This record gives sequence, C-alpha cells and structure tokens, in this order.
Amino acid sequence: GDVFAALLNKSSHVPYRNSKLTYLLQDSLGGDSKTLMFVNISPSEVDTSESTSSLMFASRVAKVELGKASKKGDSAEVARLSKALK
Repeated sequence: GDVFAALLNKSSHVPYRNSKLTYLLQDSLGGDSKTLMFVNISPSEVDTSESTSSLMFASRVAKVELGKASKKGDSAEVARLSKALK
C-alpha cells in the first residue's frame, strides 16, 4: 500500500524498499512502463474478508496513473535470445 499511495500522491519519494515485491518490481511500477494487476477472489464465505481486502486494494491501485508508457529499444541480450529462437 505504501508504494501505491506514494505513486497516487505523486510523492517525491516512493518507498519501493518497504516490500520485497515492490523492490523487485520498481522498474515496472515507476516511469514509463505498463503495469497490469490481477486480483484473485474466492467465492467461499470463509474467504469473504480476504476477498474484500483484495478488492479494496485493487480499487486503490486502479487510481494510480504511472504516465504514458514508452517503447525502449531491445537490449543486446533480448536481440541475442530472439536470434537464437529463429
């Protein structure tokens, strides 16, 4: 929640290091990347609070605008692997 709150508020500091997941995804969450989030919920009554929590988090994340994505050129590694596949 901290990272998405900072992104939503366009804070000058985004605490990516508060979570291992956001630290690993910081290149995808900041700047010129497109990011897609899937939320899994359960139809079971015993999972109602977890499903509600997940949906509330997803609604907060949906409000974050990361900016327009831009295409970067392929890195040398991507080019090498693409050539190897052909």
